[in-house]
Amino acid sequence: MREIDDIIIHCTATRKKRHHTVEEIRRWHLQRGFDDIGYHYVIYIDGTIHVGRPLDIVGAHAYGHNQRSIGICYVGGLDRRGRPANTLNRAQERSLIALITILQSIFPQAALHGHNDYSEKECPCFNVHEWWAKHSQ
Repeated sequence: MREIDDIIIHCTATRKKRHHTVEEIRRWHLQRGFDDIGYHYVIYIDGTIHVGRPLDIVGAHAYGHNQRSIGICYVGGLDRRGRPANTLNRAQERSLIALITILQSIFPQAALHGHNDYSEKECPCFNVHEWWAKHSQ
């Protein structure tokens, strides 16, 4: 298993309430020249957690930070007009909290970040540090 220092949260940058699958995201990434889906986990709008890339394989989700990180992506991130927004619903939020909790129990040294901590992008369209401070109690 790889050493993991970071868990990085992403969004698909798709409109609120529009369902997208791991297979669709994989196609998007293959079209961009990736060799597979870049994320290790994807959280659908119904809150179900789906495996993307296996954990033992380096992801392709945060340029310069993939080697020792895990990428989690929730479906959404844009409001109905296509503007960046935190579109996590309750089911997604519960699943994200559970997944982070499990991963941090396996990788206790792993720090939590948003993609926007490493990029000019707005992804995941919220401040992960502030959000986690409210939800990790």
